[in-house]
Amino acid sequence: MTTPDRRRWPCNGRAAAARLRGQAEAERFVVPEPRSLAVALADLRNAPDGRRERQVVHGDPLDVIEDRDGWAFVESRKDGYTGYLPSAALGPATRPTHRVTAAASHVYAAADIKSPDLMPLTLGATVEVLETGPKFARIAAGYLPATHLGPLGQTGSDPVAVAERLIGTPYLWGGNSHAGIDCSGLVQAACLSCGIPCPGDSDMQERELGTALPADAALRRGDLIFWKGHVAWVADETRILHANAFHMAVAYEDREAAIARIALQGDGPVTARKRLPG
Repeated sequence: MTTPDRRRWPCNGRAAAARLRGQAEAERFVVPEPRSLAVALADLRNAPDGRRERQVVHGDPLDVIEDRDGWAFVESRKDGYTGYLPSAALGPATRPTHRVTAAASHVYAAADIKSPDLMPLTLGATVEVLETGPKFARIAAGYLPATHLGPLGQTGSDPVAVAERLIGTPYLWGGNSHAGIDCSGLVQAACLSCGIPCPGDSDMQERELGTALPADAALRRGDLIFWKGHVAWVADETRILHANAFHMAVAYEDREAAIARIALQGDGPVTARKRLPG
């Protein structure tokens, strides 16, 4: 039997999603409770008080498999990633209508830029708009600049253009937001904004995204280059765009220089070149 990938396995031994009956060993099998992330951002950890593996952002739909001692074991619907986050970060399941399309935004107490800011929101966060005015959209938590929002069904066509909105964002391992992001977080944020399903980590992305290209293929904007544990967007004929620990930020880098640098520092050669559909 193939060992399941714990990162996408909604079973922790005590509780498991009902669909795993007959496949997993657990004390009980449950129908997960649908909830949404109610705070701006939360770490998805490998154990209660454990290490951050990914992050989820405001409005993300989550299926709760177990809620125990202040920690919820959840499965993220956007990519199937499982892990633990504080129970207090969860709210009722919502019906979002819009997505944050700016790199970052703020929820304000009133439809006024001078009113108190209540919560930061990052690119990709989702909200239910209750009313739209000339400059602000009202949501349950307050008011968002209307120019920072796009209808949920309206997607971009250039994921690199989305990723470029995050240039300068600090590098954060496991990060998925404007406050900090890593290589696979940057790829996922850009893909999801363009309606492209995308898993959370670079090894998953290498397996599941796009079509493999031969080593001598001419690369174009929107292609992906993979190394063991790393991924970058092809920005143009000579440059890549990636969240990386060398710059400690989302930055452009000369493609051939990056390939040589990464090999020289001991992280190996390019393992795949992939092209997304479209």
